[in-house]
Amino acid sequence: MTKVIHVHLMQGRKNYYFGSIPAIYSVLTADDIGIKQSSLERVGLSKGGVVLNKKAVIQAGELIRAKIAQKEGV
Repeated sequence: MTKVIHVHLMQGRKNYYFGSIPAIYSVLTADDIGIKQSSLERVGLSKGGVVLNKKAVIQAGELIRAKIAQKEGV
């Protein structure tokens, strides 16, 4: 499974999907989402934690992919 972090910004109702916490801060600022990177890393998103504040909802999940049959001879 692939980890995905969903960031929903309240202002403008925009959604972003990231592969890691540092990736969030390469696009958005702590002011944009209402939490510093160090604080977000301590929350424990991978253990089902959710951050909800006036600026954003941040939660982690797993990307579910369809199983593809492997081709023979490839």
